[in-house]
Amino acid sequence: MHASPDPSLMDSVAAEPAKSSSLPEYVYARLREDIFEMRLLPGDQVTETEVAAYFKVSRTPVREALQRLQSDGLMQGYVRGGWEVVTMDFKRFADLYELRQLIEVHAVRRLCAGHVDGKRAIDMAQIEALKADWCVPVEQRLTDGRAAAALDEAFHQTLVRATGNQEMASAFDRLTDRIRIVRRLDFVYGDCVGSTYEEHAAILAQIDARAGDEAVRLITEHIDGSHAEVNQITLHRLHSARASAATERLPYVTVRVMRSF
Repeated sequence: MHASPDPSLMDSVAAEPAKSSSLPEYVYARLREDIFEMRLLPGDQVTETEVAAYFKVSRTPVREALQRLQSDGLMQGYVRGGWEVVTMDFKRFADLYELRQLIEVHAVRRLCAGHVDGKRAIDMAQIEALKADWCVPVEQRLTDGRAAAALDEAFHQTLVRATGNQEMASAFDRLTDRIRIVRRLDFVYGDCVGSTYEEHAAILAQIDARAGDEAVRLITEHIDGSHAEVNQITLHRLHSARASAATERLPYVTVRVMRSF
């Protein structure tokens, strides 16, 4: 049985977000999914008026959603309600992956130490619970890339959360959201699901054994490998998406700008 990921993580795998009481949240989730799925590409331009017409809402929730996407680093606003999908900043993603590695290496060291630091107690029950998802026979592994990506995020967030440092966990959650656009590509378009199961199980085994140096080595290689694969897949996927965009376009896209990624 697979434990359910944190509901907040499932935004990234919802194909059709529900039109709930929060219209800004609805529009935000739909636009973000179009960016994540590369239906909206770097350089694509939209207007609040056309997005509002497409989603059958007023301009106010659209503006709020676009402003939130701008805070995420995904959209850039211009005058008169014009917006553009930002270019793919690989330097920014490299910086985020470096920060991710620093946090996770620190978390793994603390988990392997297994001690109480002041008022913060290591929660090994959370680590033990991860085994139900990752230490399973091959036939019980997830095969859907989007679902596996959400479960993978939950794994890494749990490693950090189990240290008991809530500020670090909150910062890591925000970081996770910012790299999701490229990180999920490895699961959806790559071939990493099997290796992810094996590597996660190995990391958990070393934490169980309190083998700090080996656990750090494994988590470092795991993150480095993911980053390298993501870079390769992202470039390939962007070029493929750009080629298909020559004949296909979302109804609310006003201009497709052929810019570098």
